[in-house]
Amino acid sequence: MASVALSLGLVSIGNFKKGTTMAADIVLSAGVRANLLQLQKTSEIITSTQSKLATGKRVNSALDNPINYFTAQGLQNRAGDLGNLLDSMSTGINTIQAANNGITAITKLVQSAQALASQAMQTSDTTIRAGLATQFDAIRGQVTQLAADAGFNGINLLDSGTSANLTVTLNENGTSSVTIAAVDFSSAGLSITASANSWATTADIQAASTDLTAALTTLRSQAQAFGSNLSTVQARQDFTKAMINTLQTGADSLTLADSNEEGANLLALQTRQQLSTTALSLASQASQAVLRLFQ
Repeated sequence: MASVALSLGLVSIGNFKKGTTMAADIVLSAGVRANLLQLQKTSEIITSTQSKLATGKRVNSALDNPINYFTAQGLQNRAGDLGNLLDSMSTGINTIQAANNGITAITKLVQSAQALASQAMQTSDTTIRAGLATQFDAIRGQVTQLAADAGFNGINLLDSGTSANLTVTLNENGTSSVTIAAVDFSSAGLSITASANSWATTADIQAASTDLTAALTTLRSQAQAFGSNLSTVQARQDFTKAMINTLQTGADSLTLADSNEEGANLLALQTRQQLSTTALSLASQASQAVLRLFQ
């Protein structure tokens, strides 16, 4: 029996007997093992790169990059909390605008009532005055009705008798807010009394005119207050939208993949994989050729 020990880099052959079946122990060399490991690693990187391209993210879980993943998650959570506040702010803005629109309409009605009082002052005919007084009382009723109809989403800032104040939360932890008190802008709330004695006397008409002038002053003052509150909430809404955009951009920069870069990486990895596969095939063919010399 001949004993041959041959080191081929790919295989070693022992206990070879001429004319008989060869018993061979196939052992991968260090170089081939390294090549196979590199090929396996390349395949894993290709799989990871394909996942990034499919999801659009380079960080899909804490395993990819724990710092970036949890930081981005925190930014997204805060952006979500602020996003919830935007709905409340929008409701608050619409409620204030509804009240402001109501004030504008009531102001026009009061000015119409002033015009009636002015006409009554210019005549001494009690019949005409009585007719104008009737129109005045009708407008007075419309003021009350309009104030009752100026609500939005269940809150009416012009009808304090039936509605609560409006509170708009401005930050996610609730430490900043704006509270807007409801007022009573019915005719009674504005101290616009019904026509006295059908405006038979000049004093009756003058009393109504005084009430109307005071009511207009109150309406204009409240309109300014609502306008200031509206500006505050709108400014905070714009700030919140900008902050949400900043948070989302920051989170994206930590997790999103560059599709162009990852596409180029994938192409390079696939080329490397093909070259490694070809190299392994050539090495295997060369080893098998040498092995056949001993058969």
